[in-house]
Amino acid sequence: MASLDLRLLPWQQEVLNDPSRFKVIAAGRRCGKTYFAAITLILAAMDGQPGGVMYIGPTQGLARDLMWDLLKELAGDIIESSNINNLEIVLSGGNKIALKGSDRPDTLRGYSLKHLVCDEYAFFKDGVFDTILRPALADRKGTAMFISTPEGRNGFYDVYMNGELQKKGWRSWHLTTHDNPMIDPEEIAAAKETMAGWQYRQEFEASFDAKGSEFFDAEEFEYYEERSETTVGSFYIAVDLAGFESDRGNKTKRRDNSAMAIVMVDDFGTWHVEDIQYGRWTLDETCQKIFDAVAKYKPISVGIEKGIGQQAVMGPLNDIMRRTHRVFRIELLTHGNQRKEDRILWSLQGRFEHKKIKLKKGDWNPAFVDEASAFPSKLVHDDLLDALSYIDQLAVVPYATDLDMEDDYVPMDAIAGY
Repeated sequence: MASLDLRLLPWQQEVLNDPSRFKVIAAGRRCGKTYFAAITLILAAMDGQPGGVMYIGPTQGLARDLMWDLLKELAGDIIESSNINNLEIVLSGGNKIALKGSDRPDTLRGYSLKHLVCDEYAFFKDGVFDTILRPALADRKGTAMFISTPEGRNGFYDVYMNGELQKKGWRSWHLTTHDNPMIDPEEIAAAKETMAGWQYRQEFEASFDAKGSEFFDAEEFEYYEERSETTVGSFYIAVDLAGFESDRGNKTKRRDNSAMAIVMVDDFGTWHVEDIQYGRWTLDETCQKIFDAVAKYKPISVGIEKGIGQQAVMGPLNDIMRRTHRVFRIELLTHGNQRKEDRILWSLQGRFEHKKIKLKKGDWNPAFVDEASAFPSKLVHDDLLDALSYIDQLAVVPYATDLDMEDDYVPMDAIAGY
């Protein structure tokens, strides 16, 4: 082991020392991620514990090109044998490292692994980890590391968010090319001058949002685990509905997603987004979700988008209030003669830029970020954004009083600056 070169960059040492079972590294080009992957493979193979060690690239050819020569160089004289035909390296003591490709999933079955590296995971064949590789880690309680430069919001983004949301056993790191002190900053600057903006952000800054929205910078969104006990404010709930229709059972069902934003607005005008629930709900499910949210958060008011959907829910909601003796205030939300895209920008863009919106960590975060990053797009829904934007009408800071809420009324807000 004395011949193993363990010179590590600070970020590599941090990741190596971290005890998390599943580690995800989103990194720009030339960060040193593949070199680090090779180090972890050798260390795992030589730790004296039973179990296999495997490196997987997007294809078997890429696995060979990315890792074969590097492993042989780093392992040096602790290599006992190697076979380039089956891409296996045997280290002293019979410890084996296998190189595979996600493009040939059948060759990944039947292994019992103690350590796994998925390199350039953003380019993997869909479903390989969940259906084949995750079970291979089960009996040894093996570890896995996912490393890649992002390619939009695909499977790599999903595992990265596992770490960001602090799911048990997961941790994520985000690194740019600047994190490698061996790369000349002038070289990075020169690349920036010749590359398209989204290409530079993706390849050098490891941005998942490189091809996304120019209106919302999702990487700058602020998150919180729990609100401080000293934070004082009031809750508001805004519900974005679409129409209902009858199915064969003569019941109503949703044709599209509904979304319900639950927000606490503090005394300084900052929005603390506790939750955004969304889904294709039936009429009864929609009413029950609204009532459950009211019981839990006790909002000042509940806003429901005016239209066919609102007309459908008002009757059942009134029935629930009479039956439970729990009455809450319902306000009708209007579009104010604005296009939906303009209303969303009007309500949210300035607040996000001025850090006046904070998002509670939750399972709804990825869907919300997806919408914000792609906005405006005909290919991606904006239901969550739309529901949140309606909070602007409920928690308004008026410049005048006694205003009649006409359909064309547009609220003014001192925080947003509109």
